[in-house]
Amino acid sequence: MDDLEELAAELRDAETAVALTGAGISAPSDVPTFRGDDGVWDRFDEGQFTYGRFQRDPSGFWADRLELQRELFGGNPEPNTAHEALAALGKDGTLEAVLTQNTDGLHADAADAITDGSEAESATILELHGNARRVRCVDCGNRRASGPIFERAAEGELPPLCECGGHYKPDVVLFGEQLPGAVIQRARSFAREADVFLAIGSSLVVEPAASLPKLAAENGGIVGIVNLESTPRDGIADVVRRDDVAEVLPRLRDLIVA
Repeated sequence: MDDLEELAAELRDAETAVALTGAGISAPSDVPTFRGDDGVWDRFDEGQFTYGRFQRDPSGFWADRLELQRELFGGNPEPNTAHEALAALGKDGTLEAVLTQNTDGLHADAADAITDGSEAESATILELHGNARRVRCVDCGNRRASGPIFERAAEGELPPLCECGGHYKPDVVLFGEQLPGAVIQRARSFAREADVFLAIGSSLVVEPAASLPKLAAENGGIVGIVNLESTPRDGIADVVRRDDVAEVLPRLRDLIVA
Protein backbone atom coordinates (compact mmCIF):
# COMPACT_ATOMS: atom_id res chain seq x y z
CA MET A 1 0.00 0.00 0.00
CA ASP A 2 1.51 3.34 -1.02
CA ASP A 3 1.00 6.61 0.84
CA LEU A 4 -1.91 7.70 -1.37
CA GLU A 5 -3.72 4.43 -0.64
CA GLU A 6 -3.02 4.94 3.05
CA LEU A 7 -4.46 8.45 2.86
CA ALA A 8 -7.53 7.14 1.05
CA ALA A 9 -8.02 4.52 3.79
CA GLU A 10 -7.77 7.21 6.49
CA LEU A 11 -10.34 9.32 4.64
CA ARG A 12 -12.74 6.39 4.35
CA ASP A 13 -12.55 5.86 8.10
CA ALA A 14 -12.59 9.53 9.09
CA GLU A 15 -15.54 10.96 10.94
CA THR A 16 -14.47 14.49 9.97
CA ALA A 17 -12.24 15.30 6.99
CA VAL A 18 -11.30 18.84 5.99
CA ALA A 19 -9.34 20.31 3.08
CA LEU A 20 -7.41 23.58 2.96
CA THR A 21 -6.70 24.83 -0.57
CA GLY A 22 -4.40 27.48 -1.96
CA ALA A 23 -3.53 28.99 -5.30
CA GLY A 24 -2.00 25.76 -6.59
CA ILE A 25 -5.40 24.10 -6.92
CA SER A 26 -6.55 26.78 -9.36
CA ALA A 27 -3.32 26.92 -11.38
CA PRO A 28 -4.53 24.12 -13.71
CA SER A 29 -7.55 26.36 -14.41
CA ASP A 30 -5.09 29.02 -15.65
CA VAL A 31 -5.48 31.21 -12.58
CA PRO A 32 -1.90 32.35 -11.96
CA THR A 33 -0.34 31.72 -8.56
CA PHE A 34 0.93 34.62 -6.51
CA ARG A 35 4.26 33.21 -5.43
CA GLY A 36 6.83 30.87 -6.91
CA ASP A 37 8.12 30.80 -10.48
CA ASP A 38 6.35 33.38 -12.65
CA GLY A 39 3.98 34.27 -9.81
CA VAL A 40 1.76 37.32 -9.95
CA TRP A 41 3.95 39.19 -7.49
CA ASP A 42 6.81 38.96 -9.98
CA ARG A 43 4.76 41.22 -12.28
CA PHE A 44 2.83 43.34 -9.79
CA ASP A 45 3.95 45.20 -6.69
CA GLU A 46 2.03 43.63 -3.83
CA GLY A 47 2.61 46.82 -1.83
CA GLN A 48 0.09 48.57 -4.09
CA PHE A 49 -2.73 46.29 -2.95
CA THR A 50 -2.80 47.09 0.75
CA TYR A 51 -5.81 48.30 2.69
CA GLY A 52 -3.82 51.39 3.64
CA ARG A 53 -3.31 52.24 -0.02
CA PHE A 54 -7.03 51.72 -0.69
CA GLN A 55 -7.80 54.21 2.07
CA ARG A 56 -5.17 56.78 1.00
CA ASP A 57 -5.51 56.51 -2.76
CA PRO A 58 -8.73 54.72 -3.75
CA SER A 59 -8.50 55.89 -7.38
CA GLY A 60 -4.96 54.59 -7.84
CA PHE A 61 -5.78 51.39 -5.98
CA TRP A 62 -8.74 50.70 -8.29
CA ALA A 63 -6.71 51.42 -11.42
CA ASP A 64 -4.13 48.84 -10.33
CA ARG A 65 -6.75 46.39 -9.08
CA LEU A 66 -8.44 46.50 -12.47
CA GLU A 67 -5.20 45.28 -14.08
CA LEU A 68 -4.71 42.63 -11.41
CA GLN A 69 -8.28 41.38 -11.87
CA ARG A 70 -7.68 40.98 -15.60
CA GLU A 71 -4.44 39.11 -14.93
CA LEU A 72 -6.10 36.73 -12.48
CA PHE A 73 -9.48 36.11 -14.02
CA GLY A 74 -9.43 37.52 -17.55
CA GLY A 75 -9.53 34.02 -19.02
CA ASN A 76 -12.86 33.22 -17.30
CA PRO A 77 -11.43 30.21 -15.44
CA GLU A 78 -13.52 27.13 -14.79
CA PRO A 79 -13.10 24.36 -12.20
CA ASN A 80 -10.55 21.68 -12.98
CA THR A 81 -10.41 18.03 -12.00
CA ALA A 82 -9.02 18.87 -8.55
CA HIS A 83 -11.96 21.14 -7.72
CA GLU A 84 -14.31 18.49 -9.11
CA ALA A 85 -12.73 15.73 -7.02
CA LEU A 86 -13.17 17.73 -3.80
CA ALA A 87 -16.75 18.56 -4.76
CA ALA A 88 -17.39 14.84 -5.34
CA LEU A 89 -15.90 13.99 -1.94
CA GLY A 90 -18.25 16.54 -0.41
CA LYS A 91 -21.24 15.04 -2.17
CA ASP A 92 -20.13 11.55 -1.08
CA GLY A 93 -20.07 12.73 2.52
CA THR A 94 -16.33 12.05 2.83
CA LEU A 95 -15.34 15.70 3.10
CA GLU A 96 -17.02 17.99 5.59
CA ALA A 97 -15.42 21.31 4.67
CA VAL A 98 -13.19 23.07 2.18
CA LEU A 99 -11.29 26.00 3.66
CA THR A 100 -9.90 27.99 0.77
CA GLN A 101 -7.42 30.83 0.56
CA ASN A 102 -8.56 31.45 -3.01
CA THR A 103 -10.95 34.22 -4.03
CA ASP A 104 -11.90 32.81 -7.45
CA GLY A 105 -15.15 31.06 -6.48
CA LEU A 106 -14.22 27.86 -8.34
CA HIS A 107 -14.98 25.54 -5.42
CA ALA A 108 -18.56 26.82 -5.34
CA ASP A 109 -18.80 26.40 -9.13
CA ALA A 110 -17.65 22.78 -8.86
CA ALA A 111 -20.09 22.06 -6.02
CA ASP A 112 -22.97 23.62 -7.95
CA ALA A 113 -22.14 21.58 -11.03
CA ILE A 114 -21.98 18.26 -9.23
CA THR A 115 -25.18 18.83 -7.24
CA ASP A 116 -26.92 20.41 -10.26
CA GLY A 117 -28.40 23.08 -8.05
CA SER A 118 -30.22 20.49 -5.92
CA GLU A 119 -30.25 20.15 -2.15
CA ALA A 120 -27.75 17.28 -2.35
CA GLU A 121 -25.10 17.09 0.35
CA SER A 122 -21.97 19.11 -0.25
CA ALA A 123 -18.97 20.22 1.77
CA THR A 124 -19.08 23.54 3.58
CA ILE A 125 -16.98 26.06 1.62
CA LEU A 126 -15.28 28.64 3.81
CA GLU A 127 -13.61 31.43 1.80
CA LEU A 128 -10.93 32.66 4.19
CA HIS A 129 -9.83 35.60 2.06
CA GLY A 130 -13.19 36.57 0.59
CA ASN A 131 -14.45 36.38 -2.98
CA ALA A 132 -13.29 38.51 -5.89
CA ARG A 133 -16.64 38.06 -7.60
CA ARG A 134 -18.13 40.51 -5.11
CA VAL A 135 -17.51 44.08 -4.01
CA ARG A 136 -18.54 45.66 -0.73
CA CYS A 137 -19.23 49.27 0.15
CA VAL A 138 -16.97 50.25 3.03
CA ASP A 139 -19.60 52.71 4.31
CA CYS A 140 -22.96 50.92 4.20
CA GLY A 141 -21.74 47.32 3.79
CA ASN A 142 -23.76 46.70 0.63
CA ARG A 143 -22.44 43.74 -1.36
CA ARG A 144 -22.99 43.13 -5.04
CA ALA A 145 -21.49 41.29 -8.01
CA SER A 146 -18.12 42.72 -8.96
CA GLY A 147 -18.48 42.43 -12.75
CA PRO A 148 -20.54 45.59 -13.34
CA ILE A 149 -18.43 47.54 -10.85
CA PHE A 150 -15.19 46.60 -12.62
CA GLU A 151 -16.82 47.61 -15.91
CA ARG A 152 -17.56 51.02 -14.44
CA ALA A 153 -13.96 51.27 -13.25
CA ALA A 154 -12.72 50.31 -16.73
CA GLU A 155 -14.86 53.10 -18.18
CA GLY A 156 -13.13 55.63 -15.92
CA GLU A 157 -15.12 55.70 -12.69
CA LEU A 158 -12.21 55.61 -10.28
CA PRO A 159 -13.03 54.79 -7.60
CA PRO A 160 -16.46 53.27 -8.28
CA LEU A 161 -19.03 54.50 -5.78
CA CYS A 162 -21.97 52.87 -4.04
CA GLU A 163 -25.42 54.45 -4.23
CA CYS A 164 -24.79 55.77 -0.72
CA GLY A 165 -21.67 57.59 -1.93
CA GLY A 166 -19.22 55.26 -0.23
CA HIS A 167 -16.29 53.58 -1.95
CA TYR A 168 -16.66 50.05 -3.24
CA LYS A 169 -13.86 47.69 -2.27
CA PRO A 170 -13.21 44.21 -3.70
CA ASP A 171 -14.74 41.82 -1.17
CA VAL A 172 -11.39 40.21 -0.45
CA VAL A 173 -8.95 40.50 2.42
CA LEU A 174 -6.25 42.96 1.39
CA PHE A 175 -2.73 43.14 2.81
CA GLY A 176 -3.01 44.92 6.13
CA GLU A 177 -6.56 43.72 6.78
CA GLN A 178 -7.51 41.18 9.40
CA LEU A 179 -9.47 38.09 8.41
CA PRO A 180 -13.01 38.28 9.77
CA GLY A 181 -12.86 36.85 13.27
CA ALA A 182 -15.85 34.56 12.83
CA VAL A 183 -14.36 33.06 9.66
CA ILE A 184 -10.96 32.20 11.11
CA GLN A 185 -12.51 30.88 14.33
CA ARG A 186 -14.72 28.57 12.31
CA ALA A 187 -11.71 27.44 10.25
CA ARG A 188 -9.77 26.67 13.42
CA SER A 189 -12.72 24.72 14.76
CA PHE A 190 -12.78 22.58 11.61
CA ALA A 191 -9.02 22.00 11.92
CA ARG A 192 -9.26 20.94 15.57
CA GLU A 193 -12.08 18.50 14.79
CA ALA A 194 -10.48 16.99 11.69
CA ASP A 195 -9.52 13.32 11.79
CA VAL A 196 -7.89 13.95 8.40
CA PHE A 197 -6.70 17.36 7.24
CA LEU A 198 -5.60 17.86 3.62
CA ALA A 199 -3.53 20.88 2.58
CA ILE A 200 -3.72 21.16 -1.20
CA GLY A 201 -1.88 23.54 -3.49
CA SER A 202 -0.86 25.90 -0.71
CA SER A 203 2.62 27.19 0.06
CA LEU A 204 1.52 27.31 3.73
CA VAL A 205 3.38 30.54 4.39
CA VAL A 206 0.45 32.97 4.75
CA GLU A 207 -1.00 33.16 8.23
CA PRO A 208 -3.34 32.37 9.81
CA ALA A 209 -4.20 29.67 7.26
CA ALA A 210 -0.66 28.27 7.39
CA SER A 211 -1.17 27.26 11.03
CA LEU A 212 -4.28 25.18 10.37
CA PRO A 213 -2.44 21.93 9.46
CA LYS A 214 -0.38 22.25 12.64
CA LEU A 215 -3.53 22.77 14.68
CA ALA A 216 -5.04 19.64 13.14
CA ALA A 217 -1.90 17.60 13.88
CA GLU A 218 -1.75 18.85 17.48
CA ASN A 219 -5.29 17.57 17.96
CA GLY A 220 -4.53 14.10 16.62
CA GLY A 221 -5.49 14.59 12.98
CA ILE A 222 -3.74 12.88 10.07
CA VAL A 223 -2.23 15.58 7.83
CA GLY A 224 -1.71 15.13 4.10
CA ILE A 225 0.01 17.77 1.95
CA VAL A 226 -0.18 17.87 -1.85
CA ASN A 227 1.90 20.66 -3.38
CA LEU A 228 4.47 20.92 -6.12
CA GLU A 229 6.97 22.69 -3.84
CA SER A 230 8.05 22.08 -0.26
CA THR A 231 6.18 23.85 2.54
CA PRO A 232 7.09 24.83 6.10
CA ARG A 233 4.58 22.25 7.37
CA ASP A 234 5.98 19.20 5.58
CA GLY A 235 7.66 18.05 8.79
CA ILE A 236 4.38 17.58 10.66
CA ALA A 237 2.58 15.85 7.77
CA ASP A 238 1.89 12.12 7.66
CA VAL A 239 1.78 12.13 3.85
CA VAL A 240 3.53 14.59 1.50
CA ARG A 241 3.05 14.40 -2.26
CA ARG A 242 4.99 16.55 -4.76
CA ASP A 243 2.42 16.05 -7.50
CA ASP A 244 0.02 17.89 -9.76
CA VAL A 245 -3.16 18.33 -7.74
CA ALA A 246 -5.28 17.90 -10.89
CA GLU A 247 -3.90 14.36 -11.21
CA VAL A 248 -3.61 13.30 -7.57
CA LEU A 249 -7.01 14.35 -6.25
CA PRO A 250 -9.07 12.41 -8.82
CA ARG A 251 -6.88 9.36 -8.08
CA LEU A 252 -7.41 9.84 -4.36
CA ARG A 253 -11.17 10.05 -4.80
CA ASP A 254 -11.16 6.90 -6.99
CA LEU A 255 -9.25 5.03 -4.28
CA ILE A 256 -11.76 6.12 -1.64
CA VAL A 257 -14.81 4.94 -3.56
CA ALA A 258 -13.20 1.78 -4.96
